[in-house]
Amino acid sequence: MSFPRPPIFPTAACLLLSLLAVNITTAEQAKVTSSKPNIVILYADDLGYGDLKCYNPDSKIPTPHLDKLAAEGMRFTDGHSSSGICTPSRYALLTGRHHWRKFYGIVNAFGSSVFSPERLTIPEMLQDKGYATACIGKWHLGWDWDAIRKPAAAKKSDRVESFDWSKAIPDGPLAHGFDYYFGDTVINFPPYAWIENDRLVKAPDTMMDTRKWKKIKEGRWECRPGPMCSDWDPYENIPMTTRKGVEFIKKHAAGDQPFFLYFAYPSPHAPIIPNDRFDGKSGAGPYGDFVVETDDSVGQLLTALESAGIADNTIVIFTADNGPEHYAYERDKKFGHWSAHPLRGLKRDIYEGGHRVPYIVRWPGKVPAGSSSDGLVSQIDIMASLASVVGYDLPDTAAEDSHDLHALWTGAANTSPRQTHIHNTQGHAFAIRHGDWTLVQRKNGYHSKGYQHWEKKRDYPADEGSEAQLFNISKDIGQRTNLIDQHPEKAGELATLLEKIQKQGHSAPRLLDHSGKKKN
Repeated sequence: MSFPRPPIFPTAACLLLSLLAVNITTAEQAKVTSSKPNIVILYADDLGYGDLKCYNPDSKIPTPHLDKLAAEGMRFTDGHSSSGICTPSRYALLTGRHHWRKFYGIVNAFGSSVFSPERLTIPEMLQDKGYATACIGKWHLGWDWDAIRKPAAAKKSDRVESFDWSKAIPDGPLAHGFDYYFGDTVINFPPYAWIENDRLVKAPDTMMDTRKWKKIKEGRWECRPGPMCSDWDPYENIPMTTRKGVEFIKKHAAGDQPFFLYFAYPSPHAPIIPNDRFDGKSGAGPYGDFVVETDDSVGQLLTALESAGIADNTIVIFTADNGPEHYAYERDKKFGHWSAHPLRGLKRDIYEGGHRVPYIVRWPGKVPAGSSSDGLVSQIDIMASLASVVGYDLPDTAAEDSHDLHALWTGAANTSPRQTHIHNTQGHAFAIRHGDWTLVQRKNGYHSKGYQHWEKKRDYPADEGSEAQLFNISKDIGQRTNLIDQHPEKAGELATLLEKIQKQGHSAPRLLDHSGKKKN
């Protein structure tokens, strides 16, 4: 028995409808992808809380672009880095985890990566959500330099001839979530050469010789010896990386794929080398001029977003890795500009000036313009906050200390979910903030030298010999009055809390039940 042949038209119609459905689905997916906000993190180096006009009206440094950014977004007045030095703060920002759970110090010249292979980072998270990711500028989180070290070279030989510069350098930014990298890894560490992705643009041909460079403008070069391109010019760092940042924004603004740009400045970290056109632009000497040049670069990147028509769909976060370097004491004497105003302490210190930093978030139409928050927040919180924005479900093994600030950013919440933060730079020195109180578990919170003249100028009381210090930050932001004898019970409470957070290995609210124990 034969069956009639089915008509061709319905089949063709079904095929056509199927193709249309696929195209519609693809278009819808592209629309969803393009609706995700672009994300730009601008990360300054050794910038003081009191350097920006929007934080300190008496600052002698004009910062119009950052002031405008703050006026268009939310300015946090109680924002903190994880450490008082470079590498640990960067690790904590990119992983949502306190650095001291793994290490304390910086990656030295030709040092290895601080990231474990399984450690989830912000760029890896965003890659999973369809983002193009780039790191431009300072890395300072390590590479596998031994992979390009010649077999015949001594294990720790860092001469020009010790490396095969034509090889790819593993375990750098590309191994931890970034699709693209451009920079010199660390401005004052070798090799003094540009790196693009995982290869040197040009091979070093000599050893570092600062006599080849234009005269430094403040302080010392503070550059570690090592291989260098003979035509290397450290003054080109900000101009070159800024051009690369603008190029990246323009290139990716044209497509539907959202992007993440982590732009890490070398400034105003030493060497303090503002370009000539910025000389005298501040009333705080070359350091102030270097901050002005940094602000100018921020302006160029923000203008690129606006010119590309994507500023309204871009989250911009500006902050810094720690407080200002010890040169701030001399700057205060010479120019009457205190970079950490109104705080006590500088880079490396566990007083507020070592880790309380500018912290600005702009997201037009989402973050209320011209707003400010005095809630306690940390750079560690950026990862969970961005996960909330893009709809990423963080696993229990990631971002263990990151608090979701998304509702705080947008004004949906008035108080910060973070009530506790642990400050640390050296392995033996911790301070803990909880609510209005800070316990410094040291006789004093200094590590940087030279504070005696500064304290005398401001009539600080002499340290009375206590083994620890307790301050009410809400009433004493300058940490002048040690209250440990009046409130020993509060000091004990904070010491117990510090030990608990250290031992439990996590502090993110999503990982805790109502009793403060880890959820099953």
